[in-house]
Amino acid sequence: MSLPPLRLRKNEDRRLRAGHLWVFSNEIDVERTPLPGFEPGEMVEVQDARGAPLGVGYVNPRSLIAARLVSRDRDARLDRALLKRRLARALSLREMLFDRPFYRLAYGESDGVPGLVADRFGDHVVVQLTTAGMERAKDDVVQALRDTLQPAGILFRNDSSGRALEGLDTYVETAFGEVPAAVPLEENGVRFEAPVAGQKTGWFYDHRMNRARLMAYARGRRVLDVFSYIGGWGVQAAAAGAEHVVCVDASAEALEHVARNAALNGAAERVSTRKGDAFDVLRMMAAEGEKFDVVVLDPPAFIKRRKDQKAGEEAYRRVNQLALEVLRQDGILVSASCSYHLPREALQDAMLRAARNRGRSLQIVEQGHQGPDHPVHPAIPETAYLKAFFGRVG
Repeated sequence: MSLPPLRLRKNEDRRLRAGHLWVFSNEIDVERTPLPGFEPGEMVEVQDARGAPLGVGYVNPRSLIAARLVSRDRDARLDRALLKRRLARALSLREMLFDRPFYRLAYGESDGVPGLVADRFGDHVVVQLTTAGMERAKDDVVQALRDTLQPAGILFRNDSSGRALEGLDTYVETAFGEVPAAVPLEENGVRFEAPVAGQKTGWFYDHRMNRARLMAYARGRRVLDVFSYIGGWGVQAAAAGAEHVVCVDASAEALEHVARNAALNGAAERVSTRKGDAFDVLRMMAAEGEKFDVVVLDPPAFIKRRKDQKAGEEAYRRVNQLALEVLRQDGILVSASCSYHLPREALQDAMLRAARNRGRSLQIVEQGHQGPDHPVHPAIPETAYLKAFFGRVG
């Protein structure tokens, strides 16, 4: 059965032909194919202005991103069979790279499954559906995951703020089997338990390679992990032989998990926690004369929208400058950002400005980005969001 057409305006097919997968609402010829005539998540054939097919995807008349391509094959459909093929391909990459089943299994457009994020924690999978099209295919998602992984449990964490942009409700539900409140995982040889009710899916696999880099700098040193969440950076630093680690977070519950994760790795006596706003705690530590050999800054996104750009860039500069107040001579500052709207060079500039304001020198010794289980789609800049700099401060 043929799909209803979604016709683009003249010359609005160039980006799609160059490899992109998104169609914005102002690119659609609404006289020929009025958007209100479609249901959210409905499958369509995307066509250029002359009616030539560009591929199939799903539409959402309520969203600025009005359609997302699923396949260039006009006979394809977003169903169990397609999802199973895409997930199998994604799995083959992860199994080539990682010897343990702990990783992001599916990363949206980059893995050919727009609107689907799935993190694997051994026998359990935590899933986020962020678009109306993928929400409409949720039963097929569950079946495709079961076919591919044979998991013990699948949990939907469909409570992200981005769902509101698609006109979707938020909810959390177990879609199959059972999923414990805290799922075990292993990263870089270090054991953790992540709360599935915590941030995002409960864990941030994207910094895996950057946290591995930290280990060489942490051995025998005092380490401060700011915005620690459940200790991804700090506990791995302790496991690598850090003399002492302090984890700072505003959430008491997250810090309880830090203590448990430190104990899992025999490092309970070398990891302590401090609750509070990161900016306030850094100021207090500086006033108390605290000094560290390594400071890790991994904040939440300070720039979520373009209008936050100026204030966000200033926040990155301020937190980096506060970190320098507690960093010893020739110490290592690890500064990261998950804000897509913050260019890589802007984060480096925030570190440089902070150092110059304190009259200190800065060497960039390593750079990092998201791990290979978060592959970048080369035609979609938004899929490349994470950046990290390891700086030596004199």
